[in-house]
Amino acid sequence: MISVDNITVSYGGWDLFSEVSLLVNPRDRIGLVGKNGAGKTTLLKIITGEQVPTSGVVSKSEGETIGYLPQQMKVADTTSLVEETARAFGEVLALEAEIAEINASLAERDDYESESYEALLHRLSDATDRYHILGGETRDADIERTLLGLGFRREDFGRPTREFSGGWRMRIELAKLLLARPSVFLLDEPTNHLDIESIQWLEGYLRDYPGAVVVISHDRAFLDNVTNRTVEISLGKLYDYKVPYSKYVELRRERREQQMAAYANQQRMIEKTEEFIEKFRYKPTKSNQVQSRVKQLEKLERLEVDEEDTATLNIKFPPAPRSGQVVAEIKEVGKTFPPREGRGGGEKHVFSGADFVIERGDKIALVGRNGEGKTTLSRILIGELEPSEGSIRVGANVNIGYYAQNQDDLMDGNFTVYDTLDRVAVGDIRTRLRDILAAFLFRGDDIDKKVKVLSGGERSRLAMARLMLEPYNLLVLDEPTNHMDMRSKDILKRALMKYDGTVVVVSHDREFLDGLIDKVYEFRDGGVREYLGDIWYFLEKRKLESLREVEVKAVPAKQGAVSTKSDAAPKEVAKPVGKEDYQRKKEAEKEVRKIENAIAATEKRVTELEDAIADWDVRLAAPAAHGIDLSDSNVFQTYNNLKSNLSHEMHEWEKLNYELEILTDG
Repeated sequence: MISVDNITVSYGGWDLFSEVSLLVNPRDRIGLVGKNGAGKTTLLKIITGEQVPTSGVVSKSEGETIGYLPQQMKVADTTSLVEETARAFGEVLALEAEIAEINASLAERDDYESESYEALLHRLSDATDRYHILGGETRDADIERTLLGLGFRREDFGRPTREFSGGWRMRIELAKLLLARPSVFLLDEPTNHLDIESIQWLEGYLRDYPGAVVVISHDRAFLDNVTNRTVEISLGKLYDYKVPYSKYVELRRERREQQMAAYANQQRMIEKTEEFIEKFRYKPTKSNQVQSRVKQLEKLERLEVDEEDTATLNIKFPPAPRSGQVVAEIKEVGKTFPPREGRGGGEKHVFSGADFVIERGDKIALVGRNGEGKTTLSRILIGELEPSEGSIRVGANVNIGYYAQNQDDLMDGNFTVYDTLDRVAVGDIRTRLRDILAAFLFRGDDIDKKVKVLSGGERSRLAMARLMLEPYNLLVLDEPTNHMDMRSKDILKRALMKYDGTVVVVSHDREFLDGLIDKVYEFRDGGVREYLGDIWYFLEKRKLESLREVEVKAVPAKQGAVSTKSDAAPKEVAKPVGKEDYQRKKEAEKEVRKIENAIAATEKRVTELEDAIADWDVRLAAPAAHGIDLSDSNVFQTYNNLKSNLSHEMHEWEKLNYELEILTDG
């Protein structure tokens, strides 16, 4: 258990936090939310001891261990992937060495009755027990399972860590953290460098983890799937909700509406009371009533309304100049990088066979595991890279705006916020730079900040502001929502949905893509495949294909490109044979039974809710006979909650039946 008691953090006369408290219990699943700059990362650093608060204390239970994953960190360049990951088992490795040393010593001695020999035996027993408790005998299997779950391939295990990009290095640190199995995880934006499959794997891992989890994330779906408690940081205060993120949004809105209604009612009462006092203050016949009203006001506990943090982006993309109907024609494009100096091995093949047409107005998502070629194709599309095979033709009058994932490398840290835009703006737009920056929350002295002191979210906003300097009709966006808070992501999403140009977006954020895109291209196993539908359609189709892989043993495919044709026919399969395939089939059947049981449970809850609503209908029809006070707002709140829960359960029932239909298809 971790206790944060009355923490205050002050900077030059203003408070980031003001006497906030938080209790982290065993098995808690806490989502820490708030806008960029609210203090989420600072709170994690205070819990770890990296930062000291102005006042207040942090206390931990005896034996409590903390695993902290910051947004940015440095990974050693002197080891291989497996060797670096194995450092998570520092105590296990030390115990292995000690056990080997004791065994060697015992083998050389023959003084079996001596006290020192007996002491060695006791120490060997203790060390062996501790070794087993820490999972020493399954260490290699745990490393393999974790690295594969985070998207690494077996052929990567021996690669030097210096060959991995920043995103993959973050995964190495995450793997070490997961394998260390601390009693409390503190994770700061863990999904920023993960693809959709790895995020789903991490969700499952954290849900089943026996310790506590505190996570900062701007991925709404991830928070809903992992957390059961949401702590909001807003304007120096903490608000604790014992629900996942989506439910928190509803409760937060309801809380504010209730506060506003109660505050308005009290203000009206105060106003009328003060009018009465003023009107009859000097009338002797009303003196007792006046004094009573005065005392009433003195004793009244004045309601306050939480300050509302209204700072949000104000994004509207310039109208897109009209382009030709064909924005880009990609024909059998592939990319292979030549051998890199200082790196072992030969050339690196990324993908082949990308074959599709981007038409005016398309909203397209590029998805897949990191390193499969999403960013590479984006850079080919904007002309920054040449394809190794195939060809790409950009259509008539196409003007491309590009948002790169590696903003740190593309912006000079010594320039100010204003200079970053001023150095690339031309024409009349230069007179509107301050307005553009204000729309992205850079106001007042903010525009004179150096880029190197900006947070990740602020850099993302600045890079997006640069896209406003020219009217583009094709936007290529590579992970645009990394480091953006929830509201900023929602506003960007709405702006892109209203944008009348063409959009190609690389993203792993399922909620951001939902409703924005209508076509998905998946990069997988060296090829590209087209899915004509939204992101949830893609995820359902991928689940179906994965299940088929479980149920049947595929004939080894010919190495090369994966078809990009929509919903291409599955590869030839052989009938399941042998014990291994029988086991796979049993696992598939188990999944079907699991969903069928969930459907039965949902149907039971639906019946119970329908009965409860019917009972309330009878009672509300004759409230006096049933002792119901219709002026009590809790009555209708209870009734509306039942109807809301019924709607939710019916939605769950439909979703489960849809999943069952997919699993049993064919």
